[in-house]
Amino acid sequence: MTINPNSGAEISLTEAKSLVNAFRTKFPKEIKASFVGVNNLNLILQQPNCIGVRIYNGYDAILGRFAQVLVGVDATGKDLTNGVIIDRLDPCPSVCDPIVHYTIKSE
Repeated sequence: MTINPNSGAEISLTEAKSLVNAFRTKFPKEIKASFVGVNNLNLILQQPNCIGVRIYNGYDAILGRFAQVLVGVDATGKDLTNGVIIDRLDPCPSVCDPIVHYTIKSE
């Protein structure tokens, strides 16, 4: 596998809604989204040799819900496990878009 610092792609609002709604249909009782602040993202991204972030799906057995784990990745595709690893993101519901938190809102 070749790791690419340009991995990922911009998608349309329609595609985003389809993905989000499919998840919510399959997992209606799970958290809908998670928020991580720029300061914590920068802690990962500013590590030496970091070219991106890998987001692992996890499960918090104490809270009984999905959890995301963020870790930096180097140019060889290896996780920077000796560096900053982020969890404890703010979940939605509770920290949600104040206007619409059950669907991605249109612009």
